[in-house]
Amino acid sequence: MIAIIAAIVVMFGLSLARVPVVFALIIGAVTGGLLAGLGLHGTLEAFNNGLGGGAKIALAYGVLGAFALALARSGLPDLLAYKLIRILKGDADTKSQNKVKYIIFATIALAAVSSQNLIPVHIAFIPVLIPPLIGVFNHLNLDRRAVVCLLTFGLCATYMLIPVGFGAIFLNDILAQNINTFGKPYGFSVSNEQIPHAMLIPVSGMFVGLLIALFISYRKPRYYQDIEIEDKTQSISDEMATTEQHQAPQIAKFTLFMAAFAVIATLAVQLYSDSMILAGLVGVAILSCAGIFKWREADDVIIAGMRMMALVGFIMIAAQGFASVIEATNQVPALVEASVHWIGNSKALAAFLMLLIGLLITLGIGSSFSTVPILAIIYVPLCIQFGFSPMATIAIIGTAAALGDAGSPASDSTLGPTSGLNMDGQHDHMKDSVIPTFLHFNIPLLIFGWIAAMVL
Repeated sequence: MIAIIAAIVVMFGLSLARVPVVFALIIGAVTGGLLAGLGLHGTLEAFNNGLGGGAKIALAYGVLGAFALALARSGLPDLLAYKLIRILKGDADTKSQNKVKYIIFATIALAAVSSQNLIPVHIAFIPVLIPPLIGVFNHLNLDRRAVVCLLTFGLCATYMLIPVGFGAIFLNDILAQNINTFGKPYGFSVSNEQIPHAMLIPVSGMFVGLLIALFISYRKPRYYQDIEIEDKTQSISDEMATTEQHQAPQIAKFTLFMAAFAVIATLAVQLYSDSMILAGLVGVAILSCAGIFKWREADDVIIAGMRMMALVGFIMIAAQGFASVIEATNQVPALVEASVHWIGNSKALAAFLMLLIGLLITLGIGSSFSTVPILAIIYVPLCIQFGFSPMATIAIIGTAAALGDAGSPASDSTLGPTSGLNMDGQHDHMKDSVIPTFLHFNIPLLIFGWIAAMVL
């Protein structure tokens, strides 16, 4: 079983050393295959055979990226952001600060949640919405770490619980598919309907962490300098005095109607067909036929949108290849037996260790989506051996994969908020994004994920 351990250690170590994750997965897989005696040819053959398992997920990500960019061309996200910014800036001087602060919290939370399903633009809304609000944050002496926690909660908790948009990809196409694939030899399977119920307890832990962040950890005022961000935002006084510089985006009513129709149609098609690929294609087709972008620009829009999600897609494909090599070593049963012998009969200790290892691996990779195939191949037989129920198995693997996503320096869930809040150079990525989200989300996830494993 040394081959599996070596493959994971090499992959994890290279990821932490900032080697591109795709390369780390390939090198880790080759290391494991060679140590298992597969030879270079056998290792590469096993790796190539597994690549097809990630193709559907990568294509879904690419189509979703194309739809997101096409939707951005309509101006709908910009108009929504402009309206919210105007409301918040208009209220900042005339109403109580607490009221405006809670309106800001609700607005950011709603935007983050919607970015994963209703308007699936992922983190692309952050540079549109957040920089113009920095002047309001400074005026209210609002701790930006609280804003980071709100953004990260909306980005992560949503796909962990709601099977729509990115949630459909994570819960159905990745989590359920991998559990069923690696559980098939044991006659073990789960249904898509079970997954949101199993993930409810771990997500509740994230919600508790969010409340602690907003009302305890970062409740006190934090003072920032008023530094003007060129072409992005202004101070409150400048905004109130010269509104001409911030005119509303001029968008035709027909364009807005078709953009809204595309969003509704995409959501309906996905719920009906359970296919994010088909739903994204329908959305792009509607926007194209409506003239949101010119036909000769279609290739550029779609290619640029797919490029936006390409890295995640390639990581997904490489992760499936990595898992295929691990399976080809035939050392998983030996690793499971050794783990059971070392842990003993303690389900509690087994659940904790699986979650902790998931935390470490996800911190290195930076993507919970890409971690599932790596964990599932070992965790599914391990959960079966310890007698965990299907619901508990979902909670363990789902939480183990999501652990670390919020607290990883390489995760979109921390990089996105930092890019928006550091426009004036007063928000540090590690101190103000990574550490706060790690403390308030990963630790509660570890605790509540363990509880879920014990009670489900």
